Amino acid sequence: MPQVTVRINGYSYTVGCEEGQEQHLSAMAHEVENRIDSIKALGGQSGEARLLVLAALLMADELHDLRIEADAMRATASRPARAKSDGEAAARRLAQLAARAEQIAGELELQGNPAAPR
Repeated sequence: MPQVTVRINGYSYTVGCEEGQEQHLSAMAHEVENRIDSIKALGGQSGEARLLVLAALLMADELHDLRIEADAMRATASRPARAKSDGEAAARRLAQLAARAEQIAGELELQGNPAAPR
């Protein structure tokens, strides 16, 4: 079993993976690192465990939303006449996701700045 050493938030972790999945594992670690960087940019420094939990929650939220969208797309795939309304629904959902991301960012910013008004 191949092992890959990834760096997340300045720490190195050696992780095993299936043969041929080394690049994929590195890419996933990069995604986690990106989430941590965005959290740190919003709320300053936080404990290692807290940063990892927040990054995991952000990614879980994204995954949840993608699963809902995939289910909706499968349900409407057999109805091509509804393509226009599906596009409008997707635009509304994208706007909702953007608003949710802004809300999370605002909450993180407030948590990282104790002097900010609540």
